[in-house]
Amino acid sequence: MKDVSIAGNGPTEELLQMVVFQLGGEEFGVEIMKVQEIIRMPEITQIPQSPDFVEGVINLRGRIIVVINLDKRFNLASKEADAHSRIIVVEIGDNVVGMIVDSVNEVLRIPESSVDPAPDLVMSNISKEYITGVGKLDERLLIFLDLAKIMDKKEVEEIAELA
Repeated sequence: MKDVSIAGNGPTEELLQMVVFQLGGEEFGVEIMKVQEIIRMPEITQIPQSPDFVEGVINLRGRIIVVINLDKRFNLASKEADAHSRIIVVEIGDNVVGMIVDSVNEVLRIPESSVDPAPDLVMSNISKEYITGVGKLDERLLIFLDLAKIMDKKEVEEIAELA
């Protein structure tokens, strides 16, 4: 994983710092301040009667963390976990959740002026409700996710009760 800075249009322009990852052949980003850590795939214990996008729970240094599969959450073609697969441990509201991604590419600083609001059309089969914006870098498009919308409060509470 590399750390890349992209120069903005001015010396005072606000830079967004994003963790960039691959999912279903697309590049996505989440705010680095929401990311607690990135880990390799551990053994995941399944939770009976949980939604299909919930893979289960892991024990991360004594903390039980619910792990969700973003492929399933976004109705993308699921990929078998491999050596590049990672779990990004993030804060969603008051809860800590692990998100399975295909790989983590880099930490990127991108000028706010390079980010457009989410388009009205659905991108990458992912509903607009999950997207905060789209970053443009040269020939790349980065889809920025709204972590608060990936799992609503009710879903988080229900899953916490299962775990």
